[in-house]
Amino acid sequence: MDKPEIPDDKAKRRPITARQLARMLGVSQSAVSRAFTPGASIAPDLRDRIKQFAEEVDYHPNAIASMLSKSRTNIVGIVVSDMQNPFYPALIEKLSRSLQRVGLQSLLFNITKGSNLEEQLSALRRYNVDAVIIISATILSGQTLRWATEGRAALLINRVVEDADLSCVICDNVAGSRAIADHFYETGRRRVAYVSGLSHTTTNRERQNAFVTRVAELGMVLCARVDAGEYSYEAGRRAAMEIVERGGADAIFFANDILAAGGLDALREEAGLSVPDDIAVAGFDDIALASWPHYALTTFRQPVDEIIAVAVGMIEDGSCYPGRPITIKRLPGELIVRSSSYRISDSSK
Repeated sequence: MDKPEIPDDKAKRRPITARQLARMLGVSQSAVSRAFTPGASIAPDLRDRIKQFAEEVDYHPNAIASMLSKSRTNIVGIVVSDMQNPFYPALIEKLSRSLQRVGLQSLLFNITKGSNLEEQLSALRRYNVDAVIIISATILSGQTLRWATEGRAALLINRVVEDADLSCVICDNVAGSRAIADHFYETGRRRVAYVSGLSHTTTNRERQNAFVTRVAELGMVLCARVDAGEYSYEAGRRAAMEIVERGGADAIFFANDILAAGGLDALREEAGLSVPDDIAVAGFDDIALASWPHYALTTFRQPVDEIIAVAVGMIEDGSCYPGRPITIKRLPGELIVRSSSYRISDSSK
């Protein structure tokens, strides 16, 4: 049999498809597919011939196309829409490793602001993933999430969406925010402020309501409540300066750590205040930056490892599959006290 003609360099600039490879070899497309499928029925000499020529023309099987044709893919779609928040890349990295340990791979869908949501989520529906994990997809409504995850296992991490009919795994935001208020009170703070990132999200509402309620219970004064508009460093700087301009606050609770980092720098560099002598600062999450000496940020640590373990377990045991009861699992975190709110050395005096 004549040797198939190998495409020239110009043709090789675009990846060769299985159909093109089959045409070059004079075999069926299914034969090409079977050659690259372990255990598939195909004559050994034909398999070798196909693989040898595929190597010569730099052909690689399309894993996504293969995935679309199978009933089970062992792939989990991860949906996120707030990648500028350092908490989420770190969480996704740990989540993907945990999924790999149980034989599952990850496919990331980053839903960006201002994008065509229907177009992006249509892609999620087309990919034959076994399950979907939504991580703080703040720009997606409950109705949109139901449509995007229809017919497959799905759950939320770090967010509750009341009308989405999806199970979720989340940190106990209420306990964490109350712990921040208690800490401020115990260290002598009496006039406090709260900074939200996105005021409409359930995560923020839980943190804000719990903090404000506990402040009132303790007889403290809430002298400012600022909506920063987003969870970002620059938003934290702007919010801190707004609170300084209003005056009177001796402590600020920022809804997450990246807001608090911006706030800390603004208080020191722009307002010229001493932290914690003039004003105390606390955040939420305990991202890596929080422990850096420049920030030494008091924060409430989310139980990330436990959240991931529970989420992966729910996918493995099928408890988040369609038709199963909806569950909300709130996991306890831990208050981490650092020098942004309290001089640790003072405790020994």
